[in-house]
Amino acid sequence: MRGRRVAFQGERGAFTEEAALAYFGDSVELVPMRTLREAFSAVEGGGADYAVIPIENTLAGSVGEAYDLLLEHELRVYGEVILRVEHHLLSVEGATLEGIREVWSHPQAIDQCRRFLESLGANVVPMWNTAAAAKRLAEVRDARVAVIASRRAAEIYGLRILASNVEDDSNNYTRFFVLSKESRPPTGDDLTSIIFSTRHEPGALYRCLEPFAERRINLTKIESRPVRSRPWEYNFYVDIVGHVRDPVVSEALDALSRRATFVRVLGSYPRWRPRDAGRGQGGAGQGG
Repeated sequence: MRGRRVAFQGERGAFTEEAALAYFGDSVELVPMRTLREAFSAVEGGGADYAVIPIENTLAGSVGEAYDLLLEHELRVYGEVILRVEHHLLSVEGATLEGIREVWSHPQAIDQCRRFLESLGANVVPMWNTAAAAKRLAEVRDARVAVIASRRAAEIYGLRILASNVEDDSNNYTRFFVLSKESRPPTGDDLTSIIFSTRHEPGALYRCLEPFAERRINLTKIESRPVRSRPWEYNFYVDIVGHVRDPVVSEALDALSRRATFVRVLGSYPRWRPRDAGRGQGGAGQGG
């Protein structure tokens, strides 16, 4: 894996960078990108070998833009990372909790720390990234301002932690996808992500899901997203247990293709195993 480039959205110290390090370890070159679209384009255009993108959070729900970009681009889901998100209130040397008048952070982080922010009583200013907020504060050195960001961001930008674990709920996890142009071979403990759409008629969704139920294939996620070109019609994003090369999964997908109006397999990939963190989940370079 050494020498491979991994794009992520945000600045150094972002939670997505943490996810990339958890998956690949420190043997890759991490490439910050300002937007999710730029991260997708970096892999598609050859500027990076992989991209790591947030896909859903246990408190805030799915990242709609990420799902839309998965449909727009021809990348494969190569792996997943599930990261415990711990938010901290950071500021410069000399700042006090009582003296904070303004807090900067990403809107999702703000939403996940709503009760703490209300008790603090400071003005809240949304920014495009938690780590970008930390980087900006390190530049302006204003003791009246704090940011909500990661412990790693505090270390990188030389900020103090004024309050730890300020999220409203400790069950705060974010799931990330690792994207690539490559596919993964079966490991025996895999998930497959697909998109499909149905006819706009009674029972259409039931008939599309029936092939999985008949073969006892477990669905771990199902979510609808609007079809932009057709108001009030939806694409369905589904995660199933198994690999696209498993005969029973292949049969179910063939049956689905005959019932749905559109089907696309986003990728089959190993289920996240924290014990393999930093090792590319069994060798992120073995793709087919």
